[in-house]
Amino acid sequence: MTWAPDSGPRPTAWAAPEPVDGLEQGAPPGHLTAPDTADLPTLEFLRVVGSGPRGLLESQADDRLARYGENVLPALRSVSWPRRFLRSLRDPFTTVLFCLALVSAAVAAWNTACVIMALVTVSCVLRSSGEYRADQSASALRELVAATATVRRRADANSAPETREIPVDQLVPGDVVLLGPGDLVPADLRLLRATGLTVHQAALTGESAPVAKYPVESPGPTGDASPASDEEPGDGASGDRRHRHGSSSAQEAPHLCLQGSSVASGSATGVVTATGEHTRFARGFRGMSTRRRESAFDRSVHGISWSLIRFMLLTPPLVLMADAGLRGRGLETLPFAVAVAVGLTPEMLPVVVTTTLARGASLLARGSDVIVKRLPALHDLGAMDVLCTDKTGTLTQDRPVVACHVDGEGHDSPDVLHWAAVNSLWTLQLAELPSPDALDEALLDAAEERGDDLDHDAVAALPFDPVRRLATVVLRTPGSPGTHALVVKGAAEAVIARCVRQRVDGRDTDLDDEARARLLSMCAQRAEGGLRVLAVAAAERPAKSGASSVTASDEYGLTFLGVVGLRDAAADTAADALTALSGRGVTVKVLTGDHPGTAARACDEIGLDPGLVVTGDTIDGLDDDALAELAETTTVFARCTPAHKARVVRALRAGGHVTGFLGDGVNDLPALHAADVGISPRDATAVAREAADVVLAAKDLTAICHAIVAGRRSSGNIATYLRIALSSNLGNVIAMLTAGLLLPFLPMLPMQVLVQNLCFDGAQLAFAYDRPPAADMARPSALEPRAILRFVTGFGILNAIADVATFGILALSIRGFGTSASQEAFQSGWFTENLLTQALVMLLLRTGRTAAEGRAPGPIRLTTSALAAIGILVPLSPLAPALGFTALPLFYYALLAAVLMSYGTALVMAKTRYEARTAARQGLAASKP
Repeated sequence: MTWAPDSGPRPTAWAAPEPVDGLEQGAPPGHLTAPDTADLPTLEFLRVVGSGPRGLLESQADDRLARYGENVLPALRSVSWPRRFLRSLRDPFTTVLFCLALVSAAVAAWNTACVIMALVTVSCVLRSSGEYRADQSASALRELVAATATVRRRADANSAPETREIPVDQLVPGDVVLLGPGDLVPADLRLLRATGLTVHQAALTGESAPVAKYPVESPGPTGDASPASDEEPGDGASGDRRHRHGSSSAQEAPHLCLQGSSVASGSATGVVTATGEHTRFARGFRGMSTRRRESAFDRSVHGISWSLIRFMLLTPPLVLMADAGLRGRGLETLPFAVAVAVGLTPEMLPVVVTTTLARGASLLARGSDVIVKRLPALHDLGAMDVLCTDKTGTLTQDRPVVACHVDGEGHDSPDVLHWAAVNSLWTLQLAELPSPDALDEALLDAAEERGDDLDHDAVAALPFDPVRRLATVVLRTPGSPGTHALVVKGAAEAVIARCVRQRVDGRDTDLDDEARARLLSMCAQRAEGGLRVLAVAAAERPAKSGASSVTASDEYGLTFLGVVGLRDAAADTAADALTALSGRGVTVKVLTGDHPGTAARACDEIGLDPGLVVTGDTIDGLDDDALAELAETTTVFARCTPAHKARVVRALRAGGHVTGFLGDGVNDLPALHAADVGISPRDATAVAREAADVVLAAKDLTAICHAIVAGRRSSGNIATYLRIALSSNLGNVIAMLTAGLLLPFLPMLPMQVLVQNLCFDGAQLAFAYDRPPAADMARPSALEPRAILRFVTGFGILNAIADVATFGILALSIRGFGTSASQEAFQSGWFTENLLTQALVMLLLRTGRTAAEGRAPGPIRLTTSALAAIGILVPLSPLAPALGFTALPLFYYALLAAVLMSYGTALVMAKTRYEARTAARQGLAASKP
């Protein structure tokens, strides 16, 4: 038998525990492995751990704490701000700018080097500061996790055990822990005793239904597990009471409770077998690779970056060779060549991206309680077109409700619900259970809604037992003082096996094997339909008194009354959130460990068509290509293991989708790492929150809708910046290269190029505060390198044409073209034209706007006005001589106005044509199956 606390004298083996293999002699700190304590008989197990039901001595606990360390999960190291700053230098554009600064310094172009280094520094500071603040906010969520456990310890060997609360991090192997309803399991435990214990293991397995746990006297590595119970089995109809688990996972072992699970009902006492990083919970996380796969943002930015970088690296040698061949100029043109390369670089990209994402993340944290831990994940949210999620707590409330109550013929029967609720109420009252479990609570709520009177004269109760799988109450029968009525409720197979009759329409008929098989088939069909089925039966017995008024041997020869079907209640916001996600172009796919019928029914209730449900077994039989094809058309994947979830996510990504995954348990870690963006609720397990990129205030799809909108707003601003900055830069570079070949002097001095870029870069920061058009919020907004490069090529050439036209009007406006004075006038005129055309581009190339939306918001209007003013006033200001500028004739401004009007008209026409082609391309893509 298994010893219970304070149940009499202890065996001598416990009187003074000796150090033994597995704990005190060379075992890895914090857990018991030699021999495997999960497979030992109870007495041998307690000898190995050097403990007993009365608990450890305080001195023992202190020694073990010093030796094995605190019971804390292996947390990811917090990255310091300086290290983040250095890590931000790995951005491709930042690296290229840094190299250009070194080249400028090498040729003594100190002004150029200083300006470039200022841009690099500002970019790195903004990025590292934003990510550091987000990480600090996410770290604060750890404080929300329960931090105490109830243990039994003794002051010394002769003292009585005391039960008290201690911090979870002070638990050590061998501690005796007491569990009650709602408690989190603080470490890996082996049960010594349990009363009606069921635990939620969704964080470990994804299974939403509570799992029964009970002590096992002799588990055996591959043999049968016998319950540690004093009860004798009933007759053969009760089924085999021995449960094989030797080949099962630790989560399925009935005598083990693992960290990461929580108590659904009942109470228990267990001994700690592993703490800290040696629990199965922590080992599952440690075994996962923490290196994140390249996300959609990484792929987009790197694709654009390296295309431009290749062109930038070719530009300086081409400028040098052209000038040397045509103009006879040598290394003196190197600063100009470097300045041209810098002019092509969207050097503000890291600053604009970081500012835009940090602002979006800050607004989300304040307005929607959504914390973005990795800033680029905000872009990935905006680009996401597939969201994978589990069922429990997202589509459903993880709270069952009564769906049906029928008799053996399938006819609605309120009496079945009545007697089921009577059983739940009086089992709770007479068995002194601390609280009803979720199923009992649902039955009582349904009976209350019907106004049922559950006030019966109850005598005794036999609570649910995970071996019997039944709960029984005994009622006095009015008018029959010598008779008691038994009401039995439990698993359909267990109840039907004990029945010999069934009641239909108030008449009892014998139950033969054929009828029994029909009832089992009816229950199985309802289970396949997504219901949890409880069977109800009754019987009359001669009245008995005292503690023996009901025993397991009385639960036979029953009359079958019917079944109650329960389903998980749909989440209140799930249906509306799914509609909103669909309207924004996001497809939801459900990946769950639950039964296929349960998952399909939950989807049906919220308006999500489950279609053909695919199970984990099917996934195992497919290669990656076949799975990618199947994942395109499948909505629900059931009976999924962690590996199945990760494979589905990877298959969707391989199919070109930007994929998010919402998960909250250890079993979700592989999928969180495999997704473009991992999402976790605040009350998720600690390791899931650590692995996630985005943390939600609640496990609610509505919050994800808010995050998606914020992500698309940020992505839209980044894309607008890239289109405008790159097209302007490309046009300027083409124009400068053309002018450098045609003119007898440099078209613009290096310092003038850098000042022009600095003015334009400062204005471009306004894009971080822009309001994208409403149309951008309705569809995923990934940065598509090919689309952006097509835009840049077309509008860059148009910009270059405007610049070349400016060369012509400068030749007409400047007297004595080719002299030293004409050089300063040319450079002044081109500087003015460049800033004015760039201001025009910022106003007109913000795509996707109707006439009503075309008016620029405050930041854009102010910055473009300032840019135009600088372009006109600087050549006329006292700074002009220092920069090599001079005043221009009025005739030039008149001709420039004509060029700008023509250029603006061409921009509007080209933008209209571009948007029409883009819309047609998107419509064609959407029409493809």
